[in-house]
Amino acid sequence: MKNTFAFIIHPIDPKRDVSRKFPTLGKLPAWLIDYLSLFFPPVFISDIKGIQSKENGRKVNGWFLACPLTPKRMMSLPPSIVYRKIIQTGRYAERLGADILGLGAFTSVVGDGGITISKNLNIPVTTGDSYTIALAVQAIHEAAERMDIPLRGATAAIIGATGAIGAVCSQLLAPDVKELVLVGRRQEKLNEVAQKSKSHAPIRTSTEISDIRSADLIITVTSAIDAIIEPEHLKPGAVVCDVARPRDISQEVAEKRPDILVIEGGMAKVPGNVDFGFNFGFPPQMAYACMAETIALALENRYESFTLGKDISLSQVQTIDTIAKRHGFELGGFRSFERAITDQEVALVKTHSQSIKNNHSQSSLRVENIYT
Repeated sequence: MKNTFAFIIHPIDPKRDVSRKFPTLGKLPAWLIDYLSLFFPPVFISDIKGIQSKENGRKVNGWFLACPLTPKRMMSLPPSIVYRKIIQTGRYAERLGADILGLGAFTSVVGDGGITISKNLNIPVTTGDSYTIALAVQAIHEAAERMDIPLRGATAAIIGATGAIGAVCSQLLAPDVKELVLVGRRQEKLNEVAQKSKSHAPIRTSTEISDIRSADLIITVTSAIDAIIEPEHLKPGAVVCDVARPRDISQEVAEKRPDILVIEGGMAKVPGNVDFGFNFGFPPQMAYACMAETIALALENRYESFTLGKDISLSQVQTIDTIAKRHGFELGGFRSFERAITDQEVALVKTHSQSIKNNHSQSSLRVENIYT
C-alpha cells in the first residue's frame, strides 16, 4: 500500500537556513550563497517519521528534500531554469519512492503554480494552497478571539482579494464579519469576487491600500515583491494575517506598532509522534499548512494533484479541511516574521492595544466635555 510522500523546501534566509544543514557553508556571505545556489544539486534533508492518523491509525513516512535556490534566485532567473531545478528535485523524490510531492514556499508560486512541474513528473504534485487558505481563516478566527475582537462586530479586509487564495478567503470570511473590504488592483475583478462572497454584511471594494485603516482583521496575500503594509495603514489593535511570500507587511510594523498582532497564517499540528528529522524553525510537531496538506492527502490515501495552478475552489478548501480534521490536524499556534510567537507575546500585544484604545477613549471624552 502506498504510504510515502516528499516535500520540497528551500532556503528562505540563505545564511540561517543553510546553516541548519551545513554549518560551515552557512558561514559564507549571503550574496555568495545566493550566487552558488544555482549550481548546487537537490539536497536530501531528512527522513520524516511518526505521523499517524487519529481516525484509523494509518501511518505515513516521508522526506524533506531541498531545492537549493534562494527566493532572490527564483524571482530573478528565467522560469525555465527555476522549473528545471524544481523538477530535478521532484525526480529525486521519485527515485526515493515518494507517492506524492508537496511544493513548499516559492517552489509553489513560481510560474504557473506547479502545473509545469506536475507535467514533468510521474507522481502527483500539490502546492498546499487549499489547506493554507483553510488554516489562515482558522488562524484569523483564533487571533480575533485572543485579541477580544468579536467577529460579528468586526470589519475585515482581504488584500489581494482578486487572487486565487484571496478570493476564497473572502468567501470563507464574509459570512462571519460585520463588514468586508476587498482590496486589489482590478476593480472589475474585485466586483466579481464581491458577488461570489455572499454575505449578510456589506462588502466594499477598493484599489487603495489606505482603505484597510478601518479593518480590525486583515488577511493579505498579494504577489507584490516589496512590502505594501506600513505602520500608518493599521488601526490600533488590528490583526494582520500575512500569507504572502515575499511578505506583504513591513518589518517596521513589528518595530513601531507593538499593538498590532502580525501572524503568518497558522501552524498546523501534525497527528502522531512526528519526527521531522530537521529543525526548520518550527516547534516540535508543527508544520506549515502546505506541508500538512501533502501529509493529509497521504494519510487519506488520496494520491492526486490536489491543488495546482492559480484557480482554487471553495469546495477544494472545504474538502482538504475536512480531511485534515478527520485525521487529527489542528491549528497549533502562530508565527510572526519567521518565528513562532508565544502566548505571552500575544498577551503583550493585547495589553498594548488596550492601552492605546483606552487613551483614545479618554482623549475623546475630554474633547466631548469641552464642547458640552
